[in-house]
Amino acid sequence: HFQSDDPLIQLIEDYKWINFFDFHWRLGIDGLSIGTILLTGFITTLATLAAWPVTRDSRLFHFLMLAMYSGQIGSFSSRNLFLFFIMWELELIPVYLLLSMWGGKKRLYSATKFILYTAGGSIFLLMGVLGLGLYSSNEPTLNFETLANQSYPVGLEILFYIGFFIAFAVKSPIIPLHTWLPDTHGEAHYNTCMLLAGILLKMGVYGLIRINMELLPHTHSIFSPWLMIVGTIQIIYAASTSPGISSITDTGLNGAILQIISHGVIGAALFFLARTSFDRIRLAYLDEMGGIAIPMPKIFTMFSSFSMASLALLGMSGFVAELIVFFGIITSQKYLLMPKILITFIMAIEMILTPIYLLSMLRQMFYGYKLFTDPNSYFFDSGPQELFVSISIFFTRSRYWYLPGFHSFIIS
Repeated sequence: HFQSDDPLIQLIEDYKWINFFDFHWRLGIDGLSIGTILLTGFITTLATLAAWPVTRDSRLFHFLMLAMYSGQIGSFSSRNLFLFFIMWELELIPVYLLLSMWGGKKRLYSATKFILYTAGGSIFLLMGVLGLGLYSSNEPTLNFETLANQSYPVGLEILFYIGFFIAFAVKSPIIPLHTWLPDTHGEAHYNTCMLLAGILLKMGVYGLIRINMELLPHTHSIFSPWLMIVGTIQIIYAASTSPGISSITDTGLNGAILQIISHGVIGAALFFLARTSFDRIRLAYLDEMGGIAIPMPKIFTMFSSFSMASLALLGMSGFVAELIVFFGIITSQKYLLMPKILITFIMAIEMILTPIYLLSMLRQMFYGYKLFTDPNSYFFDSGPQELFVSISIFFTRSRYWYLPGFHSFIIS
């Protein structure tokens, strides 16, 4: 069992795999990875249930789901840098096949764009992995524990940091490397959208913390102000994780990790409900919708609830995560008072912008009488399957973040 008060790596598996290059099959879990691993299992289970029944190639579909799940769990639990890279690459192939076989009309275009962007980022990841592994005072090593105590020349460490950052920026994604994401979400099956929003995008932020921050701490302290700027630029995308990471405090990093998990749960739910609504009304543009709250009250209730969670309403998981990020920035000794006030003010703009576009979306979709008064329109509300998935996520996003000590053991 995982012990939350133990700061060391737990549940370790360590086997000698390849004699050359001292390559070990080494897995382990700590406070940083336990949250993302639980999130992966939870979202994957619900995404598989949401896709049922699969009417075409169901065996292949579920095999790809399990293969992607294995790659994601392996990435979050790897304690060997080359094993991390292998698991990172392993989950790309199932995503590509899920997109190209069960996607929309432009599925081949979106799948190809996805694989080109992510494979391009993986080149930088591989170069960084080999660079860190080969540069050693005694012998080549790829174990995280050894690499964390390794020192590098400043120029070389900066090159490693930039290479890893580009790889993780593609997966997160960070502007301007984000253009694959709208096409992928627009054409993917809704269970694939749940996995993309809930897990896949979080792998980039996890890698930024696990490798850039943990293995290259000196360069991270140099680049942290730039990460803060990147986070504030992306604030309209609700990106509170970069400021949390760049605050270089335990509080800010706790908030960043909670934001990863919270956004994973809420994002997966919103994509599931969006695709569920589309399956019923067959409309994709907001200006064509209206008045569907009356014929579909259950979907309206769940959609509104998760929209409130997304804008960090008091009592929801997003509120707790963003509050901790704010405290991390304010208490950071890295920045002067005026930059802290400026960054916090810009981040606070999210609290204004997010309600604007979320409430506008709800108003255009569910209010009015455009569809309801159409005599030829008929919609059926959420069935047992959709209700079970929505309610399961509903209780997760509103309660578990207040458990005593939940965030205290993450950084330990």
